Amino acid sequence: MAKKGHLFIISAPSGAGKSTILKAILREDLSLQYSISYTTRPLRGNERDGVDYYFISDAAFRKKIDSGELAEWAEVHGHLYGTPAKFLVDSLNRGYDILFDIDVEGAKRLYPKYPEAILVFIAPPSMEELKRRLAERGMDSAEAIEQRLNSAKAEMAEAERYHHVIVNDDLLKAVSELKAIIGKARLHE
Repeated sequence: MAKKGHLFIISAPSGAGKSTILKAILREDLSLQYSISYTTRPLRGNERDGVDYYFISDAAFRKKIDSGELAEWAEVHGHLYGTPAKFLVDSLNRGYDILFDIDVEGAKRLYPKYPEAILVFIAPPSMEELKRRLAERGMDSAEAIEQRLNSAKAEMAEAERYHHVIVNDDLLKAVSELKAIIGKARLHE
């Protein structure tokens, strides 16, 4: 029987650097797969459909909910996000390790279905730094930034539920810490 893959559930407040860390890990470790979620939000910057997310309409998303195609889903900042169940099950059963980028609410829904998953929370060094990063991105209004900061406070309170917390005050250090977590899980098969 083939070994089952590992599921790494990675969560962070918006602007904490999670996507940057995950992209660095995925460039270095080609054996990892990235779980691409569906979303109803519009593309940002250089994002690509089918690479960063599957960008779909609200109606198409709700159809996936109704047909049971999603392992989990949640509404975040007014948009729907969800995980394709078939990809997750098939990949894990074929022995692939999966990096899963999901908010804390989605992690709460997914973890009970996959209790063997490893939960990793990426935290900003401070709320002031998080505010600076969000403003520097230039993608959100001042009101949206305040909404994201309020959400971040609630998300940060959930960090204690995770197996590992990485403070992203130095990108190379944060990437190294996540690589070490992945490596340790692979050693204990």
